[in-house]
Amino acid sequence: MHAPGVHDGCRFRAPPAAIGRLLARMMNALEQELATLIIGELNLEDVPLETVTAETPLYGEGFGLDSIDILEIALLISKKYGFELRSDNPDNQTIFATLGALAAYVAAHRTK
Repeated sequence: MHAPGVHDGCRFRAPPAAIGRLLARMMNALEQELATLIIGELNLEDVPLETVTAETPLYGEGFGLDSIDILEIALLISKKYGFELRSDNPDNQTIFATLGALAAYVAAHRTK
């Protein structure tokens, strides 16, 4: 008798499509978590959560954040997810371009 998920010493593996769907759901959950954090911490009452997508810009249209807001969000993310977002990072314009870009960066660098 084998343990569940084990056959002749090998674990069953999920097909790549299933892994992709799982990663997409996880990313969507992180995007939602970040959107909720941004809206809540910055009191963005005029940004309904249900209108936010991965493509929602953080600057200008979308969230309408300015550089001070971005610094505040960077500090919150650093504390919550266990890594430092530095103000002198040359990729900041890309990292903070959209909610999806920020979520992808957080997913790749988080320690918590």
